Amino acid sequence: MTTNPGNPLLASYGPCAVVTGASDGIGRALALRLASRGFDIFLVARREAMLAEVARECADYGVRATSHAADLSDPAAVAATLKACGACDVGLFVAAAGFGASGAFIDSDLEVELNMLDLNCRSLAQMTHSFGRRFVKRGRGGIVLMSSLVAFQGVPHAANYAATKAYVQSLAEGIGAELKPLGVSVLASAPGPVKSGFGARAGMAITSGQTPEQVAEGTLNALGRRPTVRPGLLAKLLEFSLSPLPRSARVYAMGRVMAGLTAHA
Repeated sequence: MTTNPGNPLLASYGPCAVVTGASDGIGRALALRLASRGFDIFLVARREAMLAEVARECADYGVRATSHAADLSDPAAVAATLKACGACDVGLFVAAAGFGASGAFIDSDLEVELNMLDLNCRSLAQMTHSFGRRFVKRGRGGIVLMSSLVAFQGVPHAANYAATKAYVQSLAEGIGAELKPLGVSVLASAPGPVKSGFGARAGMAITSGQTPEQVAEGTLNALGRRPTVRPGLLAKLLEFSLSPLPRSARVYAMGRVMAGLTAHA
């Protein structure tokens, strides 16, 4: 598919987008939004059957949709994924793969916590490094990294997860300044609570929040316009209430919020 000058996002970052974590939640919503805007889509996630269904939904928009099942917490699987999409003219990389966990850090399963680091940080760095180089050689491109409201302070009861998102946020800010003069846009998207399958896996009871579709739309609308976006009204309200506080007070406040989300456990 060729770029369409009537579609600014496609014209700037097309013709193909790679989306990780695309089988569910925010990743799925981003993939479908991009397909609706004319992007060919290369979808990556662990769950093959769900991924194939998303590919069919994307193809309904008349674009080419390729599904690639991979566990990105494995560095070898990341390398295989990068090789698999090597022939595609990728102009946009969206890193939405990731998971969280809740509870006291010292009571957690260390293997789960280390796996979280591998997926949320290591694989993201590996793929961002590769696509960043490709985009610089290409002369244009876009990178979207999914940060979080929890990225801006330590969060009791989700300490390691918040630390992984702090890494993502800091990486996006740093490479954004490096790559902007080279024609590559980098965006950190930092939503608040989202009603998706993420909460169940993380052990959090999220009864109110944004939808994945709202996060996806707000994220794509901000790409190329700012370094960080907090998509949706709820994320902006939480930012407004927390940002004036000293960091220690934000840690305390987020600890109270997370305690409420995990009280059922």
